[in-house]
Amino acid sequence: MDLYEYQARDLFEKYEVPVLAGIIADTPEEAKAAAEKLGGVVVVKAQVKVGGRGKAGGVKVAKTPDDAYEAAKAILGLDIKGHVVKRVMVAAGAQIEKEFYFSVLLDRSNRSYLSLCSVEGGMEIEELAVERPDALAKIEVDPLTGIDAAKALEIAKAGGFDDELAPKVADVFVKLYNVYTGEGATLVEVNPLIQDASGNILALDGKVSLDDNASEVRHPEHEELEDKDAADPLEAKAKASGLNYVKLDGQVGIIGNGAGLVMSTLDVVAYAGENHGGVKPANFLDIGGGASATVMAAGLDVILGDEQVKSVFVNVFGGITSCVAVAEGIVKALEILGDAATKPLVVRLDGNQVDEGRAILAAANNPLVTLASSMDEGADKAAELANA
Repeated sequence: MDLYEYQARDLFEKYEVPVLAGIIADTPEEAKAAAEKLGGVVVVKAQVKVGGRGKAGGVKVAKTPDDAYEAAKAILGLDIKGHVVKRVMVAAGAQIEKEFYFSVLLDRSNRSYLSLCSVEGGMEIEELAVERPDALAKIEVDPLTGIDAAKALEIAKAGGFDDELAPKVADVFVKLYNVYTGEGATLVEVNPLIQDASGNILALDGKVSLDDNASEVRHPEHEELEDKDAADPLEAKAKASGLNYVKLDGQVGIIGNGAGLVMSTLDVVAYAGENHGGVKPANFLDIGGGASATVMAAGLDVILGDEQVKSVFVNVFGGITSCVAVAEGIVKALEILGDAATKPLVVRLDGNQVDEGRAILAAANNPLVTLASSMDEGADKAAELANA
């Protein structure tokens, strides 16, 4: 779960990371009141989960409360890369002397943590990594030892900080790492981390991504941070049913058991779609090891609720769960859905008790179901039906 900037700011404050005061506002009037409360120069910042806000006009400096009103009026409702601004944060202004960059993230490829650090911040870190890769230090962080004072100083020195600045920013690095581990995050990023005119180190902007698995087990309070209004309704429905679902922009619904099989199915459907009007996969849906009628019905219900879906490809390999159980689940799921099931299904079964499973589907003789003997055949047929 990605957090809004104001939520990240609040988490930083909880862990004693130095931040500026900030007040959220949903209307220009609230922004004006916030500016009056903070006093002095403020910055009105769009709250969207996407970068490039400044270039899109989503960040404006306001010298007076009236300026804050006009800034919020201009920003609220703004479309930034497909994200419509519904809330702003009015933050206290700062006299920036220097801008830095720091982040800690989950390095899946090396099964470790990784810290990125640079004495140069404020710009898009992707640009810095491409244009001047030597300016961005990449330091592995052992999850067992983490970032203590010594490690933080090592990271700061590698990032190009001098002997005077390094100890100052290192203290903040330790606190940001405490946010990372304390909240079960997969990313904590500050860009820019600044030094103001008084020499203070401040986290001026924050980006935090929380691990949903950690949230469910160790941090149930994270549920309050979720923006349910902004969530895709189909993804929210799938989550409520305990399904691993991601909506995509396509026409062929996908159901499979196992993330690897589903990913392969997406590729095969995309390839087959090139021969049938360019249709594409409509979703990622992994029903896991079980394929009971209830699970299958929940999955089909979500996929069939997507207006873009024209056909569904069910691609299941029977392992611990046999193809008999899968076939029975499909038959019962269609009975449960009744009239709600109106789109053609292509089913490919393989593995444990495949012949018996196919016999069950053949005997049911549901007009919506087409059996396929292979993944390629199933993908091609599903793409053909979606394009019909």
